[in-house]
Amino acid sequence: MVVLSKLPKIGLGMAALGRPGYITLDRNQVFDSEKPRSIDTMQGQANQVMDTLFEKSQNNNHLPWLDCARSYGLSEQFVGEYLRHHNVKPHEDVYVSSKWGYTYVADWKVELPPGQPHEVKDHSVGNFQKQLRETLEHIGDYVNLYQIHSATLDSGVLQNEEVHDALANCREERGWSIGLSVSGPQQDKIIQTAMKLKTKSGEALFDSVQCTYNILEQRPQKILIEAHLAGMDIIIKEGVANGRVFQNESLLNHAKHFGCPPDQLALGCILAQPFQPRVLSGAVESWQLESNLESEAVVAKLRDDPKILQEIMDSCVMVSEEYWDERSALAWN
Repeated sequence: MVVLSKLPKIGLGMAALGRPGYITLDRNQVFDSEKPRSIDTMQGQANQVMDTLFEKSQNNNHLPWLDCARSYGLSEQFVGEYLRHHNVKPHEDVYVSSKWGYTYVADWKVELPPGQPHEVKDHSVGNFQKQLRETLEHIGDYVNLYQIHSATLDSGVLQNEEVHDALANCREERGWSIGLSVSGPQQDKIIQTAMKLKTKSGEALFDSVQCTYNILEQRPQKILIEAHLAGMDIIIKEGVANGRVFQNESLLNHAKHFGCPPDQLALGCILAQPFQPRVLSGAVESWQLESNLESEAVVAKLRDDPKILQEIMDSCVMVSEEYWDERSALAWN
């Protein structure tokens, strides 16, 4: 059984590094919009940020953590090649999570014609088997956690016993933890449904959940506390809401009061939550990751003064439906 307290608290999500386009605000300020973002360019950028992750993790005696997905462009390929090139020992020297369920179809383009998707969802058992083979090819020796990517109530994956059996077999045969990621204003209902699922032997099907939670989107808090108390590994994605938290005046003012960058306060507010989450950084530059990794230093201050933590959360929260409407309107860039 995985000891949650020993798992890395902050990891590097590869969603914005494994492909040329993403919905993060002001991405063109990082990558020159006039120059093509070739595979070599993006892999070089990913390697730089992974270098920083391993360097900082070693300095702080933390296990580096990388989170991929089949639909994050070439994220698994980039991570696998990096780890093998640096002779990183599987499990002992790194923690790797990945996801199946979406296929990247953007053909390495930043922008697509209106209505054309960058990724396509397929939560069938056939696609699980296909994408599992692909994951094994690229990072199979390194995987610790394999997750359903953006499970929803209407995709059928939470009702599909064939998929459930395949996931349980994967855990038994490979020793991987099994999880799901969730998105949208019904995250709490999806997690509640997932928590009820059992394997044929009576064990909980899911070991972890990866959820969007931040100072703007707070609806899942109650169910995340329940999931934590039930022993699930709580992973938080989009901790800075694809950059939108940096437009929030309350956060910016509180960050000045704390004497820290706003990203550290935003992530610190998540890490200080009672459901004891682990958090993914969406950094695409080394300095961003370095700052994100310092967020743990803010947590002690917030826990010492729970009133200020609650004040920040109350002053920044959005209506969940409005949060997701805004996110849906973000342009790939």
